[in-house]
Amino acid sequence: MNEQVTYSVDLEGVAEVVSALLTTHFTVVVLSPEREDHDGATMNLQSLKPSQGKTTLEFGARVQRVHVDGLGRTKDDIVINTVRDVFTARDFQSVIIKIHEARTRLSKLGCFKDVGVFIDAYNGPDAVDDGIEVTFEVTEVSFLGAKVNTAVGNNEAQFSTGGMLRNIFGRAEEWSCEYTHGTKKTTSFYSTFVKPFHNEASTVLTSSIYQQASEAPWSGYRELDRGILLTLAFNSAPNVQQKLILDGVWRHLTTLSRTTAFAVREQAGHSLKSALRHELHVDKRDDQVFPTDGVSFTLKNELAGLGGDIGFLKNELDMQVNVPLPRDIVLQGALLAGHLLPLRNNKTYVIADRFMLGGPMNIRGFEMAGIGPHSDGCSLGAEMFWAAAIHVYAPLPLLARGGTISEKFRLHGFVNTGNIGDFVLTDNYKQNLHTLLRDMRLSYGAGLAMSLGGFARVELNYCIPLLLQRGDRPNQGLQFGVAANFL
Repeated sequence: MNEQVTYSVDLEGVAEVVSALLTTHFTVVVLSPEREDHDGATMNLQSLKPSQGKTTLEFGARVQRVHVDGLGRTKDDIVINTVRDVFTARDFQSVIIKIHEARTRLSKLGCFKDVGVFIDAYNGPDAVDDGIEVTFEVTEVSFLGAKVNTAVGNNEAQFSTGGMLRNIFGRAEEWSCEYTHGTKKTTSFYSTFVKPFHNEASTVLTSSIYQQASEAPWSGYRELDRGILLTLAFNSAPNVQQKLILDGVWRHLTTLSRTTAFAVREQAGHSLKSALRHELHVDKRDDQVFPTDGVSFTLKNELAGLGGDIGFLKNELDMQVNVPLPRDIVLQGALLAGHLLPLRNNKTYVIADRFMLGGPMNIRGFEMAGIGPHSDGCSLGAEMFWAAAIHVYAPLPLLARGGTISEKFRLHGFVNTGNIGDFVLTDNYKQNLHTLLRDMRLSYGAGLAMSLGGFARVELNYCIPLLLQRGDRPNQGLQFGVAANFL
């Protein structure tokens, strides 16, 4: 005897519905609340015929009509392309899965703040025995919006506030203005327009006008940038994102005090930089801050000199590998490297373009930018660097797994090494290796690390510099750091 089961479907419980489908022999009646005829994007699928020889696993169900209620500014075409896939389902299990996927895509469009789904039997003139009618009830995002955020910079906290216009032309376009102030006198203002294209590559075009001021006390200068950014971001494969960035910026460098070294002081003044950058980012880790498995790889290439007086070719590499060990221990290896090659023409570059090395989230056990060439206490940076690290992470003892504290905190042991300088490389690989390893720095230590918002990290470590060179600024003992990018 068949059972009659009635479901009011909440797609967060898809697993339970599908499980019931596979274990129960029944007739399904899915009802939605009483409602009037629907306005919005409507699509029809006609000439459907009942399936023959249905099994419990393949219980016949076909979507014949889709309604989208609540559309105002949002254009019909992107909604239709988003939900079209539900018509390919041919049994109730796949219908539920396809509807859940369509709801997820609608939520990610950036046009809606809430998406509800109701499923009902279709009773139109062209209805078939297993015909289904699906209604997506959406609530669009408000046109005007405001935001207040906290963020983490280079060992500093930042507070930002701003306003935005959302879904301007009906396809999730957004224009925003944002002001940011940091604890170390960093300020910035950005006016940004974002245009998503809703394709398989998740392409997004972003244009910005900005002003940004920052200080580098380790080098004794202040920098004020005013510029224009144009960014094209897209996914070329799963977990692989690429960016093409065109940057035109007018920079003004000034000294922080009268004690700033002459080697820095002589670079003060105005400069104009126009650059084209390409970034490739591959991330297969299971977490951004405390991964237990997976690898990440970032490659950045920048060509400056398209206009203005600044010109160079700059390459940067960032790699990380994580290996799980017994007792929830994780072994991590990391590598950073960078090379700046001046162009052989009338172009130049300034200290803000050079690499700095050392700090509580870089090569630990040294002060910020405390490794490499210095003049009168000011770090001068260099054209080439490399840094490597081995970390061991372990959960806090005596705490149950899965708790809030145990998930956010890790015991942390590390060995860091690296080198920086204006190295001259040749075709002799053995000589190049000797050049890069000569006078390298080494430190080790242990401490406590905490995940901050799932995107940044806070560390309190006891550090011991083991190898250092003349002019370096070591920092043995307790060292505190916070950053979103770390070695």
